[in-house]
Amino acid sequence: MTSSLDFRRPPGADDETPVQYVWSDLDCYGCGPANPDGFGLESYRVDDALVAELDPAPTHTSGGPNAMYGGLLAALVDCQSIWTAMVAAAEREERPLETVAEHPCVTGDLHLSYRAPTPLDRPIRVVSEVDGEVGDRTEVATAVFAVDELGGAESEPTVTAEVAAFRVPPERFGERHG
Repeated sequence: MTSSLDFRRPPGADDETPVQYVWSDLDCYGCGPANPDGFGLESYRVDDALVAELDPAPTHTSGGPNAMYGGLLAALVDCQSIWTAMVAAAEREERPLETVAEHPCVTGDLHLSYRAPTPLDRPIRVVSEVDGEVGDRTEVATAVFAVDELGGAESEPTVTAEVAAFRVPPERFGERHG
């Protein structure tokens, strides 16, 4: 897949392949493997979290010095959070991950807080975890961190988010909800 973002496998990843590849015909602009012009989000399971790591390019600027565009960060957080809910549901229900397309989730609520500029001159890490129970509505907490020169995340997130993911029947996937 061609992506406008340069993703890489984060340290500690459980699998060799990003979770998004199990839904090969998904054409979502942010995370769909079937969208050659999209961002191409690539997330991996690391312990109880879903983690994406990428190297931003200078073109991903907000216009401020060394600051990543906030809309791009929101899109990454949105897709990462929804995938976190779908992966958690498959695990809780003891289904193969390849069944996520049969049990899709959509964004119901997305609350983002920009806490500091996200730098463009080093990798960033997007980390999501389920916050509570997994069900028809699953709350996900997501944070974005700058990665230091040793490969560890900086202590303070640049973005935090709370996302409500709603499960929908596959025939209703893509309809407006909420």
